Amino acid sequence: MSTLTQQIQARAHKLGFELIGITPAAESETIGRYRQWIENGYAGKMGYLERHLPLKTDVRQLLAEAKSVISLAMNYYTLDPPKALAEDPARGQISRYAWGDDYHDIIRQRLSELVDFIKQSAEIELQTRVCVDTAPIIEREYAQKAGIGWIGKNTNLIHWRSGSWYFLAEVLVSVALASDIPPLRGSCGTCTRCIEACPTDAIVEPNLLDSRRCISYLTIELKERIPRALRSKMGNLIYGCDICQEVCPWNSKAVPTNEPAFQPRAGNFAPTLLSLISMTQQEFSRRFKGSPIKRAKRRGFLRNVVVAIGNWREQRAVPALKKALTDDESLVRSHAAWALGQIGGTAVERILQTQLAVETEQEVVDEIQDALSDIEYLSRRNKNDA
Repeated sequence: MSTLTQQIQARAHKLGFELIGITPAAESETIGRYRQWIENGYAGKMGYLERHLPLKTDVRQLLAEAKSVISLAMNYYTLDPPKALAEDPARGQISRYAWGDDYHDIIRQRLSELVDFIKQSAEIELQTRVCVDTAPIIEREYAQKAGIGWIGKNTNLIHWRSGSWYFLAEVLVSVALASDIPPLRGSCGTCTRCIEACPTDAIVEPNLLDSRRCISYLTIELKERIPRALRSKMGNLIYGCDICQEVCPWNSKAVPTNEPAFQPRAGNFAPTLLSLISMTQQEFSRRFKGSPIKRAKRRGFLRNVVVAIGNWREQRAVPALKKALTDDESLVRSHAAWALGQIGGTAVERILQTQLAVETEQEVVDEIQDALSDIEYLSRRNKNDA
């Protein structure tokens, strides 16, 4: 292995990247499968994935001079939430990658430092490009080829020694770097825990995810109403989902990161649902400044919160849902109507009828009418049972 490659690896480790691998810049070997995945509709409303398809065929579409791809992984595992908090339906669960600061900002800065180091060490003029999650590159393919893990049945990259709690990133460079790619260790074997544990059956088959059913997609990427059939399966998950990683046996080996930026912020670790539902735009912006959660925007985040409250089915949440039923955002109002329908009762029925008389958005009207039908059905069933 060349001295430059060793220097890059050593520097990357110092910058907080636990796993590093290098491969030649080349065409994607999985682009056909990826294209078929999109054609099957599994990307849902993420239209940008199809628009970026031509760029993903070859990393040299991103940097024509690219000779090597440096694949890197940064650990974000911090701790496991206490079972009592995780299972408390009065609290919302946020995916652990979003507990701390926005990883895009952290990793982009570290990659910039790594690029500066490479340019100084190479002693030749280099062209580079850094990629952090949002870049049009099939990063798990290059990471697997570089030997830093395999793509598991839950579609996450898994490392045999430390699991899958990693952010992935890449640096494209215009120099051919020597690489010593180790043979892959570990595999999913016959284990299907992730498939069995997914509450929405989003993992269609091993290594095939239907995003339209994935709770991470539903709570972050989807900007519209969440399909009614999936809401009750979401439990108290209000931003992302870690279930398929939490049940993975390989993650029992995970070691907590030392990165301060990924430690849980106050309020991001199992917050009470009723502390979130009344946030104004100003409060949302202030609370989640510099956090990945801002990606969902206030309207999407509160939509998720009221769904979790609906799954909680607690009468003391009715006043907060009544207020949400008059929110400026129709997306929040429509899901608040559904949540009220899950709680039911005569008082809730009156609240919905009152709002129905003044509501002007058809999607909210439809949700209110469906909620009233749910309450009527439950009332009839309870009478029959009695």
